[in-house]
Amino acid sequence: MEINIKGYKRVTVVTVTGRVDSVTYSEFENALQVELEQGKVNIALDFSGVEFISSAGLRVLVNARKTVKNAGGRIVIAQPSQQVTETLEIAGLEVLFEQFPDRETAIAAF
Repeated sequence: MEINIKGYKRVTVVTVTGRVDSVTYSEFENALQVELEQGKVNIALDFSGVEFISSAGLRVLVNARKTVKNAGGRIVIAQPSQQVTETLEIAGLEVLFEQFPDRETAIAAF
């Protein structure tokens, strides 16, 4: 898994590629935690390159959403891969995360 973070005026874009699973979820969780601790509460997750997300990865998403929401921010998903979309739907979590067709649209939503 690879994580790249880029800050914009009103939003931080976290681009994740590869697998978010029981081996890699903690790296993803730590990257989000660093951003949240710095007060960055508007986050767009670019999941176009995510091949797989496990229940551990979903837990990270749900916990991050709770933290962001409590701080008055938003977390959205940009260009989720088909696997991510299907996993969110199966878990019943698609209603919790606003999804956008591409990164630019997600950034513009903030």
